[in-house]
Amino acid sequence: MANPEEMYQCQTSNCGYIYNPDKGDRKGKIKKGTQFEDLPEDWKCPVCGATRKMFKSLGGPA
Repeated sequence: MANPEEMYQCQTSNCGYIYNPDKGDRKGKIKKGTQFEDLPEDWKCPVCGATRKMFKSLGGPA
């Protein structure tokens, strides 16, 4: 589990999927612990296919 200061969850407005770095993305072969900003540029939401630009921050490091 990531430290609270490392948590940075992002949600897409298309389908509501939340990218959680603690879980990664099995479908996209993203390992647990991968921060949102470290995702590949071509990564897309595993549910609706939204690009990274469609995600909004739900909070994170101050």
